[in-house]
Amino acid sequence: MVGEHKILKDGVRIFRPKEFQALFNAIRKNEHKQMMEALLYTGMRFTEARWLQKNPKAFDGNSILISSTKKKARHKERFIRLNDNGKRAVRYFIDMKKRLPTNQTWDENLLRWAKYAKLDSEGICAKSTRKTWEAWLMCQYGKEHQIEVFLSIGHTKETALEYYLMLPFDDQEKIQMKYYTDGWI
Repeated sequence: MVGEHKILKDGVRIFRPKEFQALFNAIRKNEHKQMMEALLYTGMRFTEARWLQKNPKAFDGNSILISSTKKKARHKERFIRLNDNGKRAVRYFIDMKKRLPTNQTWDENLLRWAKYAKLDSEGICAKSTRKTWEAWLMCQYGKEHQIEVFLSIGHTKETALEYYLMLPFDDQEKIQMKYYTDGWI
């Protein structure tokens, strides 16, 4: 069955909704849950999320204006579109006293939580939430709103289509994704 296989793109795990929920439920500290939600609902690179904590005024209550941290970026800045879940997650995230750990520590946390959740940890890393979010948005909105998706994420149209449009999500998973993605457009 398709839903039972891991999804890996360039060695990075893209979560199915049940996998993400299992991983999220395995997180014991609320501040780590808040970090995980902010990373998912924004689709930001880990370095961008760390930047946002130092620059909370980039969040205007509806979206985030962020300068690219990638040297080869085609667009030097972009607006990150947020749904209501994303707005809530970002508000908590920027108000937190605790800051995101290093990328290496976050990866270690993810692997520990995957073990608690009884998930195969192959490909799980800090990039997983970003790739998952883009995959879910492309699955939910890609046919009609692919430009909005790839501009919000900070990818080119070619990258978005090549990597995220044809992923093997089944109909049940697409329904489960709506819990997370509803209201993004």
